[in-house]
Amino acid sequence: MIGCLCIHGFTGGPYEVEPLANYLREKTDWLIETPTLPGHGETLQLKGITYDRWFRAAEEELQKLMEECETVYVIGFSMGGVIAAYLATKYRIDKLVLLSAAFYYVNPRQLLKDMRNMIRDGLRRKLKENPLFVRYKHKILFTPITAVLEFRKLVSQVRPRLPDVHIPVLIVHGKEDGIVPIKSAHYLYENVGSPLKKLCFLPSSHHHVCHGPDREQLFKEVEAFLKGNI
Repeated sequence: MIGCLCIHGFTGGPYEVEPLANYLREKTDWLIETPTLPGHGETLQLKGITYDRWFRAAEEELQKLMEECETVYVIGFSMGGVIAAYLATKYRIDKLVLLSAAFYYVNPRQLLKDMRNMIRDGLRRKLKENPLFVRYKHKILFTPITAVLEFRKLVSQVRPRLPDVHIPVLIVHGKEDGIVPIKSAHYLYENVGSPLKKLCFLPSSHHHVCHGPDREQLFKEVEAFLKGNI
């Protein structure tokens, strides 16, 4: 049996990867798991949560999947991509998919563009209709600074381990991402140790690529990569 572990991002939840997970469920008979990391989900409770708990939770989910499946793929979104890369250095994973992986954080140029759009919508009294405002308002209010520092520690722990990733890797990034800059994707491509790696940019997507306008392209890219011979 084939298993696939999908890991969501910082301050997010399984909903971030659910469209891709559902697509793979429809197209395959694989066992697809989308766990919730400690402190995450629809209600954020990140105070007092340390980064090692996110590592441990992901490892436990992977170990359970490996007990049931001979072949295991891991897909990670944003911070989940950092955790997925970490897992690939410790366990015998078969393939790795990194979506908007957050090895760098905040794209200043795109963020300013997004903020201008929010201000414009605010002046038009349409701020509540702005999808980025809706998505990030709740996160900003309920994310303690200590959690942000733990996230940064997590990234600093994984960066030096990237040369130890030797399995096939698909790196996907939205060109309109205002949260994680495109240089993060290039950094990954240059530093992962695997000679079998592919870099894919989605022309119209922001950070949440599984929900973006290029999601059908994303789904097909991931399906082809996981089913292919690379």
